[in-house]
Amino acid sequence: MVAAGGSEPPAVVHNELTAVVGGAVVQAGVVHGGVHVHGAPVVGPPRQLPAMPAAFVGRESALAALDEALDDGAHRSSAISLIGGAGGIGKTWLALRWAHRRLERFPDGQLFVDLRGFSPKGGPVAPETAVQGFLAALGVEPGRVPPDLDGQAALFRSVTADRRVLVVLDNAVSAEQVEPLLPGGPSCAVVVTSRRILSGLVARHGARHLALDVLADDEARAALESRLGGPRLSAEPAAVTRLLALCRGLPLALAIAAGRAHTNPDLAVADLVADIDRSGTAALDDDDPTASLPAVLATSFRALTAEHRHAVRLLALAPGPDIGLTAAASLLGLPLDRTARVLRALHEASLLDHGVRGRYRMHDLIRRHTDDLPAPERDRALRRVVDHYLHTAHHADRLLYPHREPLRPARPAPGTLVPRLPAEDQAMAWFDTEHPNLLAATHTAATSGRHRVVWHLARALDTFHFRRGHRDDRVAVWRAALDAAAHLPDPAARISAHRNLGIAYAVLEHPTRAITHLDRSLALAEQHDDPVQQARTHQMLGWAWHWRGDLRRALDHAERALALHDRLDRPVPRADTLNQIGWYAAHLGDHDSAHDHLRAALPLHRRHRNPDGEATALDGLGYVDYVHGRHRDAVRHYERALALRRRLGHTYGEAEILERLGHAHAALGDRDRADRSWRVALDHYQRQRRDHDAERVRRSLTTTGHPSGAYRLGPPR
Repeated sequence: MVAAGGSEPPAVVHNELTAVVGGAVVQAGVVHGGVHVHGAPVVGPPRQLPAMPAAFVGRESALAALDEALDDGAHRSSAISLIGGAGGIGKTWLALRWAHRRLERFPDGQLFVDLRGFSPKGGPVAPETAVQGFLAALGVEPGRVPPDLDGQAALFRSVTADRRVLVVLDNAVSAEQVEPLLPGGPSCAVVVTSRRILSGLVARHGARHLALDVLADDEARAALESRLGGPRLSAEPAAVTRLLALCRGLPLALAIAAGRAHTNPDLAVADLVADIDRSGTAALDDDDPTASLPAVLATSFRALTAEHRHAVRLLALAPGPDIGLTAAASLLGLPLDRTARVLRALHEASLLDHGVRGRYRMHDLIRRHTDDLPAPERDRALRRVVDHYLHTAHHADRLLYPHREPLRPARPAPGTLVPRLPAEDQAMAWFDTEHPNLLAATHTAATSGRHRVVWHLARALDTFHFRRGHRDDRVAVWRAALDAAAHLPDPAARISAHRNLGIAYAVLEHPTRAITHLDRSLALAEQHDDPVQQARTHQMLGWAWHWRGDLRRALDHAERALALHDRLDRPVPRADTLNQIGWYAAHLGDHDSAHDHLRAALPLHRRHRNPDGEATALDGLGYVDYVHGRHRDAVRHYERALALRRRLGHTYGEAEILERLGHAHAALGDRDRADRSWRVALDHYQRQRRDHDAERVRRSLTTTGHPSGAYRLGPPR
């Protein structure tokens, strides 16, 4: 446009580029006065971590595992560690302790959110809420945040792509809740805590799962001492030991108990223990749900399905410290495949620990927190699981000692599963694994008045107890069996219980008690005209008098037993008794008779496939060779006997042969082999708490010459 008078007016310019600030274009229309440009406010790196726990102790291996995951993550998109474990196990404390120790690795910030996956109040935090909070903390303006979760997660990855940020996601409930919160940079790291095993994070993102267990005994004590001080713990050692046993390394339980004692200086630890003993987890309650063990456990239980909550109540009944799949299936009354799924779900919910060899374990405080079941259902479940242990033990014992009189227990309850073990070594391995549970099952049967089951369990455990040297346990179960036998109409049960308790006392080196019970067994067997029981009891009286040092009386009982076995045509017990007579004769100086009896026993044992009796005969022949100076022959017999004992897992008898083998090697001038044999024997004796035998071997290791005193040969089995 041309103005009147032919001159152009001054141009009016709109949207002229007037300034660039920090890469942003600043535009204006007509501006009067100066232009003042303000950049976005400077946002520093976020520092969202809660304070480091003050009373943290131990966990060095877990901290090292988190360090290792961080170092490995430097070669991937990011390091993701998943700390899993039960409520109150200390997952958050571990994450915070580690995070504060590694702050220098994350100068661009530390993000933290409680995802409230198992919160006693409200539901889990939505991932949209959490990621929006993270973006705001990183300085992203609200107008730039996309409206949908996928867009928000993508923006979060973009913002963190070139940063060194630590993200701590506490109390997650699922992988789906976590995945939108994973950063995008290779220099970032993520620590997730959850009561569940978030397998999706492991499978899709390569997360390292760290299963957090209870504190070790020394760590648990250190946790108490950090709050209460050493003098207070030293003042009540027995009460402190019991408190540690009740809490069993659960950090939250220890923290609550220590907190109560700390805030009540006049409260005796013994009174606190009595309260927990009486009230269980209720004694560890608090108005603050995050500091209340019942509240923490309740949130875990609420997250379960009805079937899984019911399974927890049943599994809490399980006798013994842990349980295997077949026993659990019997307890639950479910098929194996369905039981496996239930156990896996409870493990993933951190209500069961899954240890070595497929064993499951429930913390004692979780057991005590479960609701009671109706009495009929409880009794049926316990009957099934005890019958599982009884019938499997009976089958396993038949594999270990098939020559025992075949007395079968009553049929198992419906729903009981009984595995068929294929051979002796599997039977011995099963006994080793299940031994604490078998003892607990015996106690459960006794308290529920299942007297015949108690007697059968003691009988089924006897061979294993002897071969492994579980001397105290052998006495304990036969005492329970003797009490149970008093309620049974069959006199044979009482005769057997007295006899077996007697020989168990003899092996435990209480010969007077042994002879008292054996005499009672013999009197009952004669009263009821039971020659089989008489013969067996005479055998055991022979061993008892032998261990008491009266070899003449031992020989008399053995000869009476032999006469009865001959009359009854019982070849294996007869061969066992020939071994006895040979041994007693050797110690009485009648070496020719000893040799003849042991030589007569050997083919009988081989013919009837009794390797334990064969080992005993070879052991005796080795001793006869040794005292006659035939040391190479002694070594040969001892080594053959040792091989048989080792094949049987008979560590009790193996120790004795090793000791004698050591003396034969020493007599040949081979001190190195002698010492090797004695050291292994000493290890066995110490494990079996055979103090007198161990001391004798120690003397052999430090002196030279022949052994002092006579050896004792163990009874057959």
